[in-house]
Amino acid sequence: MEMTWGIRPCKIRELPIHKVVLCILIMAAMHPLTLGFRDRGLEDNYLAASLGRERIQGRTAMIVGTIVYLLYGLLDPWVVPESHRTLIWTIRLTALTVPLTVYLLSYTPLFARYRHLLLASVGLAAGIGLITMLATLSVKSAANFYPGLVLATFYTYNFIGTRFIYALCVDLSLLLAYNILFGGFQHYPAWVLASHDFFIISANLIGGIAGYLSEWQRRQLFLRERELDTERHLQQVRALHDPLTGLPNRELLYDRMENAVAQAQRAGDIFSAMFIDLDGFKEVNDRLGHETGDQVLRTVARRLRVAVRESDTVARLGGDEFFVIARGIGTEAGAQGLCHKLIATVSEPYPELPPALQLSASVGICIFPYPGMSVK
Repeated sequence: MEMTWGIRPCKIRELPIHKVVLCILIMAAMHPLTLGFRDRGLEDNYLAASLGRERIQGRTAMIVGTIVYLLYGLLDPWVVPESHRTLIWTIRLTALTVPLTVYLLSYTPLFARYRHLLLASVGLAAGIGLITMLATLSVKSAANFYPGLVLATFYTYNFIGTRFIYALCVDLSLLLAYNILFGGFQHYPAWVLASHDFFIISANLIGGIAGYLSEWQRRQLFLRERELDTERHLQQVRALHDPLTGLPNRELLYDRMENAVAQAQRAGDIFSAMFIDLDGFKEVNDRLGHETGDQVLRTVARRLRVAVRESDTVARLGGDEFFVIARGIGTEAGAQGLCHKLIATVSEPYPELPPALQLSASVGICIFPYPGMSVK
């Protein structure tokens, strides 16, 4: 059987169609809002693959965020009345207990299961702390503190490492709470609240879109890497297996044989190698054609796989030649018994062949290990 390989010329006008189709497939695999994969198994694989990166990113973000949150206190002497400074620091340090707790949990198995919720809680705690500080201060002081909400918005979307949908819920909740508290209860002037909302909403739009695209690209890359891994695996299988029967080819057989020899020498057990040649196959090919011959070879391969144990190897050397490695056969009598079984298996009637063209087999046996043996 002859196999030819070729490369189809790539036309420039085909590339945009390929990209469009790829995007459609990716979007079909993910929910458009949450970006979660619709396939639960695929989602679990993605979460497992991204755990290491999210753990490192989360820890880094919590350390940096804590430092920034503390440095915010340097503004207190200028913008916070002396009578309120103790309260402001109490609120600030209370809010920082959340990232400290989550940081410690990142070293436990609990983090793997709830990490996105835990990381989102860090951004939520930062925002609630800032809103609570603002509630204790005057409108004039608020102008120096509300930019912290803008920073917290970007921090939750783009730095802490939680999923987009969690960050969206946190930042929209903070925006809503801000407007209810300071518009409905604190009665900020409309122009002050509107100017604050403009920047907070803008931060949500910019940070949210950036966070959405970032997660989408990470998931797209994950799908692409899976596709490449699958293709590499298929190429490896093709390189090491006979394309007609799916059995190991010569290259893989040599590797299996070397492992078997090493195992036999190490265990001191008897292994067997059997060379199988089909008798009468050439006449089948000549009289009935290669298509029938290929069908017969596939049948032989299937019968041989069934006849041996799962730990044994059945390979096709080429043409009508097969090879069997029987591990731990025990005794020479056991090897001879398997030999007779293989001959009987191959010699069973083939429905696709006329009675005059039925096959039989010749088998050569090698018992090993023996002194000075070599695979090649």
